[in-house]
Amino acid sequence: MVTYPDELPRGSDGRPLAGVEHLLAAFAAIADDLGLDTVLERVIAAACQLVDARYGALGVIGGDRRLSHFITVGLEEDEIRRIGPLPTGHGVLGLLITEPRPVRLSDLREHPLAYGFPAHHPQMTSFLGVPIRIHGRVFGNLYLTEKNGGADFSDADEQLVVSLASAAGVAIENSRLFDEATRRTRWLEGGLNAVRELLGRQGRDRDDLEILSTHALTASQSIMSAVLREFGTERDVICEAADGIDVEVMIGRQSHSSTLPERLPTSLAPILLDEDDVAVVLPGAGRSIGAALCCRLPGEGDRRFLLVGRPPGASVFSDVDHEMMRTFASHVSLALELVRVHRQQEQEAVFGDRDRIARDLHDLVIQRLFAAGLSIQSLRKYTPNTDALGRITAITTELDATIKELRDTIYSLRSVPQITPTFTSTVFALVADAFDGHELAPVLQLSGPLDTAVDGEQADHVRAVLLEGLSNALRHAEARAITVTMRAAGDRLVLEIADDGRGFEGSSRRSGLENMKRRAELCGGSLSITSTLGGGTTVRLEIPLPATATTGSPIAR
Repeated sequence: MVTYPDELPRGSDGRPLAGVEHLLAAFAAIADDLGLDTVLERVIAAACQLVDARYGALGVIGGDRRLSHFITVGLEEDEIRRIGPLPTGHGVLGLLITEPRPVRLSDLREHPLAYGFPAHHPQMTSFLGVPIRIHGRVFGNLYLTEKNGGADFSDADEQLVVSLASAAGVAIENSRLFDEATRRTRWLEGGLNAVRELLGRQGRDRDDLEILSTHALTASQSIMSAVLREFGTERDVICEAADGIDVEVMIGRQSHSSTLPERLPTSLAPILLDEDDVAVVLPGAGRSIGAALCCRLPGEGDRRFLLVGRPPGASVFSDVDHEMMRTFASHVSLALELVRVHRQQEQEAVFGDRDRIARDLHDLVIQRLFAAGLSIQSLRKYTPNTDALGRITAITTELDATIKELRDTIYSLRSVPQITPTFTSTVFALVADAFDGHELAPVLQLSGPLDTAVDGEQADHVRAVLLEGLSNALRHAEARAITVTMRAAGDRLVLEIADDGRGFEGSSRRSGLENMKRRAELCGGSLSITSTLGGGTTVRLEIPLPATATTGSPIAR
């Protein structure tokens, strides 16, 4: 016995309204909601009521001429589970795909194409199939079986369902257009929100790419988003930022495969990745992602890719998703470029101040000190006193030393390069070089506003500690995994280099350790090393960040 939804009208006796009256009621019901999934469910429910069928289904035809969606009415959840995978369009169901016209059968089982019924499939005899057309193109098919009472579907039943299918085509098209408009709006709003946060944010609690991945996750209605970047000499990729499920196991993991280049987009147009592709591109994702959309992020420097994924069985990425993801990537890439240019301008302003200070020191301060020294030396001819002459010599010697120190300062001010790569770029390059030639793949996890928080001598010291820690782990630890974690949070930067190697209780080589501790002290921080035999080693560096790193200077408000 079929259960009829409360949304569809029934007569005073509780039975479905008959004939034209019921057909008009069905038209009203399927046009009452613009949600595509809801419309599809109401269409098949209305069709079952219209011809008093026990079972019904609506199959949506995908781009490969197979059934991409299959919605059923009349089957309980446990029955659906026992039947197993939903049909994809073989046998009689596929007949309406190859020959899209109504099909009416007295006994479905006697048709030449009737085969492949699963073991727990309920008995179905009478059958009525009608295609649903939209602008002359077949969108899907209505399948109705087992007319209550054991009778066959009549010619009148067929005409009613054909009429319903015509109205359903209009409702489905309206729902599809509404769904496309909703998707476009969501992508545009996600891109706008990402740009607004990138350009106008005051806080420095998140990295730019973390912001990008968060908004991409929402805009695409996915369960996972990730930003990948090329890594190493063999053009592998590493997950630089991610949001959604399995973030902890994906961030910082390197993908290395001979088939990797052919699975990534070579142009700015997004490409669709299946479950096997995702397993190669994002090893940490496992099989939790059934399909993903991946596009290149425009821009100079290291190539980056944006990837969003949905679980197995979720709605497929539509043409609108392909189009809008490219628009989203273009907008956020432009914002990232503006942020980069803004930071470069700030850097150039600092270097300009350095040059101005250096010129002033050279042209004004040194010349005045030199003149003062000459004036003091000229006093020798006015005094024969030995103590006074000794005092004059001491002062001129001190002035000469001061002038020398000023010249060294001027040289250091002018020796700073005008254009420098970002801190995170240098960290990725350093780790890639350190692991080059090793079979061991690193796990590199960076978080927080590192590029704005760390620079100058402080950045040099952090990189030196990182290089020394990696070198020791690669040469002596005999590790199977090395994880580098660096995060800027609040007013502190924490760097950890952890391996699962053999560990140690004491070390005869103290020079490297002392160098790392000395660099930590120069930054006003601390360095600790914990190690146990057979339990691995962890090097932890913690340093304070400048006060200016906690507050950003927004480009736009």
